[in-house]
Amino acid sequence: MSKVIAIANQKGGVGKTTTAINLAASLAQLGQECLLIDMDPQSNTTSGLGIDQRNIEKNIYNVLIDEIALEDILHNTEIDWLDIAPATADLSGAEVDLVNMSDREKKLKNALEKFHKVYKYIIIDCPPSLGLLTINSLVAADTVIIPMQCEFFALQGLSQLSKTIFALMQDYNLSLDGVLFTMFNSQTNLSHQVVEEVKKFFGDKVYDTKIPRTIKLAEAPSFGKPVLLYDPHGKGTHAYMDFAKEFLQRQSAE
Repeated sequence: MSKVIAIANQKGGVGKTTTAINLAASLAQLGQECLLIDMDPQSNTTSGLGIDQRNIEKNIYNVLIDEIALEDILHNTEIDWLDIAPATADLSGAEVDLVNMSDREKKLKNALEKFHKVYKYIIIDCPPSLGLLTINSLVAADTVIIPMQCEFFALQGLSQLSKTIFALMQDYNLSLDGVLFTMFNSQTNLSHQVVEEVKKFFGDKVYDTKIPRTIKLAEAPSFGKPVLLYDPHGKGTHAYMDFAKEFLQRQSAE
């Protein structure tokens, strides 16, 4: 059975989409069959993997609202064993369209049911909000990873998201996989202080791997590539491969 992981943080600019793309790509590179689902109307995950939105006839919006089959929207990527369910700007209307639908929070979960034996890992990139698209993602997920930037304001957003996750854990059997620090600068005291504060709250749920702030990581999406294709020997590639390996170690320990 596959494991479904939501990459979520209601605060934008924390490396959420970068993490979704590069965790999925790194796991696929390590031989794990992966599906990446873009649930963010900004569709940066879709473009970040080189999918031209002009060539997308149907996307995740049509799965949620029109209930078309998920397999009818899937695209291959440049990386073996990595497929993507793309998004377009159409998805921005889904929050309104879902409101009056029955079982509105379970649309994605239901769409994924027959794929649990197809992929080892299904990774969902959530929007930077706590609306119905994020709720759909968390309900569909087995576990959630929170990317977090090492700054003071990130701590405030983390508290709000944690309350939502803990509430959903009770209702939908969702677990917290862990917190991943992104844009980490080992030269600043603030980065280390934030890490220590979060560890007090989440303990061993905090990943040892930290993703550094690098130019190549920032540039890669504009070329439609995960960093391991754009900068194979760079710090960002090594960091996300280390993260993927640490993630797999946690899975094998369960």
